[in-house]
Amino acid sequence: MRIVELHARAVASAVEVVAAVRPEQLGRPTPCEGWTLGALLAHCVGQHRGFAAAARGAGPDLSLFADAPPGADPAEDFRRSGADLTAAFREAAAAGRALWLPELRADEPFPLDLAVGFHLLDTLVHGWDVAAALGCTGRLVAAVDGDEELAGALLAVTGAVPDTPEFRGPGRPFGPGRAPGGGAGRFERALALLGRDPAWSA
Repeated sequence: MRIVELHARAVASAVEVVAAVRPEQLGRPTPCEGWTLGALLAHCVGQHRGFAAAARGAGPDLSLFADAPPGADPAEDFRRSGADLTAAFREAAAAGRALWLPELRADEPFPLDLAVGFHLLDTLVHGWDVAAALGCTGRLVAAVDGDEELAGALLAVTGAVPDTPEFRGPGRPFGPGRAPGGGAGRFERALALLGRDPAWSA
């Protein structure tokens, strides 16, 4: 399934960003309101583990998606859990398995391609959040914009996120959509449509 391999490329790009995080930077603010860099990475690792459990057949257990306890090396935790998730998605694709994602709905599972698309978006946007906290978004933005398939997949999933109060605003993953600035590339257009300010800085 092509989306699984595109997701693997998204994870690899995010891992490259997160590898630059140093322990003394974990208290930095991020574009995610109220979240420090350390809290954001704990959330990402928890999501990696929850999606991996779902991909291996876990039912609608919300506790599987809990933020990860702080570790001695959050960047390595991110890398390891991302690699495990990539493997789990490939296993699910081979098995033709749907995924239970109780954070989104608890009455039925999601088709695998849709679930992987959700996490592809989450991976790239949170990868950008980390890069923004570190003050170095340019390389990630250029890498995604230079990958025709990956940028196209990101925009496709972004376009499917409803811009309504149920999905956007305080306490939600994304804010109300913004108008992309003139000359914005595909990644920055996706960020703006999801309520991020591509010019954000700490």
